[in-house]
Amino acid sequence: MKQSVLCVALFGVIALPFYAYAETLDEVVVTATRFKDVSVDKPINVTVISQSDIQQSSARTLPELLSEEVGISTRDLFGNNAAATSVDMRGFGAAAGQNTLILLDGRRITDPDLSGVQWAAIPFSAIERIEILRGSGAVLYGGGTTGGVINIITRTPEASGNSAHASVRSGSYGLAEVQAGGSYFSGKAGLDLTASKLNSQGYRANNRNEQTNAQANFRWLTEAGELSARLGMDSQNIQLPGGRTVQTSVGIDQVRTDPRGAATPLDYASRDGNQLALDWQQTLGAVDLNIGLATRNKNQKSYFDWGGFPAYRDGDLNVTSFTPRARIPHDLGGDSSLVVGVDMHRWRYGQRVSNAVANIGQPINSIGMQQQNDALYLQNTTHLGKATTLLAGVRNERISMAGNDTYNAAAPGAFFGSAAPAASFAATGNAYELALRHQLDSGLAFNGKIGSSFRFANVDEIYESGSAFTNQFQFLRPQTSSGIEFGVDQRTQAGSWRATVFNSRVNDEIHLDPFTTGTGNTNLPPSRRQGVELEGKWQALQKLALNANYSYTDARFLSGVMPGGAFTQLNVNIAGKRVPLVANQKANLGASWLVSEQTRLNAALTYVGSQFMENDEANTLGIKIPSYSLFDIKLVHEMKGWQVNAAVNNLFDRRYFTYAVSSQFTPGRYNAYTLPGRTLFVGLSYQQ
Repeated sequence: MKQSVLCVALFGVIALPFYAYAETLDEVVVTATRFKDVSVDKPINVTVISQSDIQQSSARTLPELLSEEVGISTRDLFGNNAAATSVDMRGFGAAAGQNTLILLDGRRITDPDLSGVQWAAIPFSAIERIEILRGSGAVLYGGGTTGGVINIITRTPEASGNSAHASVRSGSYGLAEVQAGGSYFSGKAGLDLTASKLNSQGYRANNRNEQTNAQANFRWLTEAGELSARLGMDSQNIQLPGGRTVQTSVGIDQVRTDPRGAATPLDYASRDGNQLALDWQQTLGAVDLNIGLATRNKNQKSYFDWGGFPAYRDGDLNVTSFTPRARIPHDLGGDSSLVVGVDMHRWRYGQRVSNAVANIGQPINSIGMQQQNDALYLQNTTHLGKATTLLAGVRNERISMAGNDTYNAAAPGAFFGSAAPAASFAATGNAYELALRHQLDSGLAFNGKIGSSFRFANVDEIYESGSAFTNQFQFLRPQTSSGIEFGVDQRTQAGSWRATVFNSRVNDEIHLDPFTTGTGNTNLPPSRRQGVELEGKWQALQKLALNANYSYTDARFLSGVMPGGAFTQLNVNIAGKRVPLVANQKANLGASWLVSEQTRLNAALTYVGSQFMENDEANTLGIKIPSYSLFDIKLVHEMKGWQVNAAVNNLFDRRYFTYAVSSQFTPGRYNAYTLPGRTLFVGLSYQQ
């Protein structure tokens, strides 16, 4: 409670000066309409992280940067360049990665599996800005947007001009990174290139991480539009250390005695991806037209020893998308514009399972899945007057899936296996959004919104073992949600502030049932997310900028009982219980001080409240993931194109972890994934 009062007080100190003087400032975003647009007159809850914000931040990775924003939390397993990290908006815990949609230049990079986003494939030097859309996005972008949408927008040659840049960075736990790139623009055509290479031993034993990325962004401008192409590749090899076991009743506490050790010294994974995206944009009269075509593929390999019962997996995922859309101005009901579009995605998924790398040519199981999504959406924006804007949109999306599985009893390592019978599935998801914004002469604006969203189960959530331990495809009903949101905001020359309250109800939530044999993922009874988000930025002095935010999130199941089993628990009552891996409270406080014309000092303080562990849906374990506070600082000095920077993260060397899973079989036993203590990074860069 003390932390709540302190965070609200800090927000009040920063927000109070804005009542004295107000002048709205334009800000261009694309996520809210899928076209370049001004955000200040839209009834949306959007935050833009600029390139200068990224440079000033002490964050080492994209998830760390995002976690500095209100209402966004992260779950990190290793603390090694964002490998195995997920981002959670508005309290979805273990299912956060499937309820927050991540876009790269407007295209989804959240895949229909549980592998997660490859955050390290997008180096900071390639990013122009990041747009965060909270509690919205289902109409324009489809499933998996219940928490919101994060759109990472990369640099373009026309924005970068003729330039070149290079940087090196070194730090704790054997980190070494190099980035380089350049941009050329002739006035009508241009090319932007970025490449990076990172190696790190990692805080944990058996956690070496090697990451390589490269991307090219081409633009050709015409009199009334442009043609663009984006090509990218990424490669990662990482060792997987497992968790640290705690069971105090028998004297085991590896979090305290051996936080850097490895429980799985033989486990590892790799990931290689490629992507190509083409966009043609044209203005035909008053109509803006965009036709997009893209293809992306990734190969993932992993080895898990499982205590002498090894499993080696080799999987491929390919997606092709066709996304034409148009923005049509009209005067029906006022000064209006209608965005209409079609999204077509075709996914192909395949995985081979064996007991060793050498035997993958003769796999035990070969699993295949094909998925197609087809959607039509409409979103209309009407200016009812100079100060009032109405937004309304609908989406209809259909999914069809077909899966097959082959089992080879003669394959090395095959033992009591089975093939899932071929199966298919089809479903429809619908979304709508109705929002209103009204702005007073003082610059104070009021926003209200109601809407709905949906999510389809992905391929990893439906391939399960039945009660007889035979493989099968367990198709699930689409998850749906409906919600309401109200906000007040003000933008001034001195900064900005915003306060938001939200409430959403989720039906048929797709969630793991860790207790009931043969169930795997299932559709849960209704759950609810509600909360408050406060944020403010203030240029307190000519050389001192402050920012603060605070969020309170109440995520809980409204009803339901998990049947359980003989080896776990029976009749696990989750009614009224809090969703695991969701902290009630989170706060950030940041400061940026311009020490001199060439030197800047940045500081950031983060507080995250306690949360229940995964598998503790009943909230009965008696042990929670502890709350923690982290303090980071970064010093930047610039001179004639050169920049030297030094950062210390977790300055006070706090021991903490953001993920832990409790045992289904042994009361009081859990595995925690410890994260780095104090870390030091130094970097040198040059830009011309």
